[in-house]
This record gives sequence, C-alpha cells and structure tokens, in this order.
Amino acid sequence: MRGVSDVAGTARDPLLLDDLMPWSVPPLRLGRGWVRGPDPASLRARWEAVTGAGTPEAREALFAPTRARTPRTSVAALPGQRTATTCFAAERGRCPEPVRVLHGPFDEQWLIPDHRLIDVARPEVWRVLDGTRQLFTVEQGYVPGAAGPAVLATALLPDGHSPAGRPGRVRPLYRRPGGLEPNLAPGLTDFLGTRYGCEVAPEDVAAWALAAACPSPRGAVVPLPRDPAAWRHGLERGHRLRTLLLRGARGGERPRLPGGHRPYVRAAVPARPGSLAYDRAESALLIGGTGRISPVPEAAWTFEVGGVRVLERWFAVRTAEASPGTLEAVRPAAWPKEWSSELLELVTVLALYAELSGGEREFSGEISREELAGAGVLPVPAAARRPASVLDHHEEGPGGQFALL
Repeated sequence: MRGVSDVAGTARDPLLLDDLMPWSVPPLRLGRGWVRGPDPASLRARWEAVTGAGTPEAREALFAPTRARTPRTSVAALPGQRTATTCFAAERGRCPEPVRVLHGPFDEQWLIPDHRLIDVARPEVWRVLDGTRQLFTVEQGYVPGAAGPAVLATALLPDGHSPAGRPGRVRPLYRRPGGLEPNLAPGLTDFLGTRYGCEVAPEDVAAWALAAACPSPRGAVVPLPRDPAAWRHGLERGHRLRTLLLRGARGGERPRLPGGHRPYVRAAVPARPGSLAYDRAESALLIGGTGRISPVPEAAWTFEVGGVRVLERWFAVRTAEASPGTLEAVRPAAWPKEWSSELLELVTVLALYAELSGGEREFSGEISREELAGAGVLPVPAAARRPASVLDHHEEGPGGQFALL
C-alpha cells in the first residue's frame, strides 16, 4: 500500500478524497480562544467572569470582539444546542454545557457551544452531528516533506485546526443525521462492490481513506486498487485505525497496549509543570522535572502531524503562559488528574497508530479517473458538494424567532 511519504502525482490525475467524499466544510473559526479549552470547569469560570464583569466596557474587553462577533451581535442558535439568541451583552444565565470536540489532530478538548461566541461555527456540520452513526474525516494541512497521516477520523465535532501548514477540510460521512444519505460520489459503493466482488459500505470507504491516503498540495490523494486482495488488506487495517481513533465511541473498546507495555504514572506530575522531555534509555516521559510516565515507546514521542510532534503540542496547549487579565488566563491552578489520564491514553493511541501505519506495501494497478467517469461515478454532481436540507425541527433564529432555511 502506498506510504504517506510518497509524493502525490505518480498518476497523471490521481483520485482525491474530494472526489470520493464530495461535501466538505472548512475548519471552524472561533475568533476568540477563551471559548475552547482542555477542561470544562475553566470554560464555565470564564463564562462567569465575562458575564459578571462590572461594566459594559469591561465585558466587551473580556469578550474580545471581532468584526464577526461583538457582545451586541444577534445570531441563530447552533443546531441541536439550547442556547439563548438574545445579545450576549444582556446575558446573565449559566454557561451552556461544554461539548467535547477534537482540536486539531488527536487533541480532545471542550467548547462552549454558543453561536454568539464563535465567529464561524459551520452550523451545517452541527446539524448532522449525532451520537450514533456520524463519522468525520479530517484532512490534515499539507506541509511538504512532513511525516504523519494525511487523513484522520473522529466521532466528535472536529474544529479542523491544523498545527502547521494550510488547513484541511472536514468531511462528514453522512449528509443527514442517523447515518442517512452517505457523503459519497453517487454510485461509488456499487461500482466498488462490483469490482471487488463484495458489499462495500460507506464506512468501508472512510476506512480505506484512513489506510491509503497520502498528502498532496491539492488535497489528500486516495488511490483505489484494482486488486480485490489489496482492497481487503487495506480495509482491515483501515477499520482498525478507525476503531483506534474513535477511542471507545460507537460501542468500541478503548485503546489498550498489551500487558507490560502499558504506560503508567510512575511519579506524580507537579502542580505546574514547565517542561516535557523524553528519556530514551528508560522509555519515559519526564514532566516538569519530577513527573514520570513509562513505558512510552519512542514512536509515540516522535509521532508528528504536519511537522509538529503531537505530544509536545498537547503539553504546550495546556501549559503555555496566557496573557494576564485575559479569559485564557482562567485555567486550573494545578495540573488536574484528568490530564494525566488523558495523556496516558494519548500515548497509547499514538503508539498503536504508529504500529498500524507501518508495514505498508505497494499495490499494482489503480482504478483510473476515466474508469469512474465511464461508470457515471465522476464527475460528481454539483448538488453532492452542497449540504443537504436536513431541517426536521424548528431551530431558533436571532432574538428567538424561528430560523428559516
């Protein structure tokens, strides 16, 4: 199977993920960093700080207004969220319950789901979010020569952030909630099922993309093999990658390394750790000088996406100094125990991912764009690149009025 280090373009006009999953949205644009964070308690405290500000001027300064959002902006509620639609300047209520999101690659954080606080929230993605079938594939920003996966997946709402390079795209697997209307080129699964002599489900296409995608300046390249055996080989690995990335969602098992290889906290992380290092001789993470987690495979420590080491970025997001007086400075006074548990799981995910992404083999012969065009799969109709109309209940618009689509 083609490795991610290969330069796309070995074919004259390679197939892109954009051809197979045509509807996509750009990343969310928050506009203010304080609405997202690694722990929900801090988000609630930030909400209380800004809504409890003594003067309108103080509230506005804490809010961090932009051209898209100020405390006086009226917008519709996010689909599926019960939040006020009056101006935030008059807000006196409790913080909406933070929701779990995927911030960039592998970093699960929390977000205040209030449309008044988010510059560009992509409501069409919130509208198809569900807790049963939806899967989001996320293309990673292209960085020439950088190692790491070209496509990742999550059951959480992804913000599409890229730690380096040009932001990628977020592609829901289904265009409607509940696993309805796959976001695939029309006729693709039937064509592949006939070619490979087996049923091909939408989840199989997403799994294949996880296993086979490689980066290119035009977007993730996803070659389709002619050989049914190559398809089955990649599909098995792709489904294992999908299960790993979901981290127990959809009824799956949480990731676990074999006994004897599982990381543990050997020495408690200090209250305010300022550094993260790796001891290769001991296969250990050294956190703040005195904290220690082991065993940690070197493959987890060196794992990169877009040229950025995942573990180092995860740690920096939680420990970097914030400007005094800003809402971002409202954070835990000491390292929470939950972060240690999340770090152990992240080490596990990266170690297992590194194992699954190795041992790739080439396959001979790829299905061409011309073959897909001859079968009527390509070009994709323009309607397939637009969100479906999925409004099956009233959504609250600005000022409490019903939203009109």
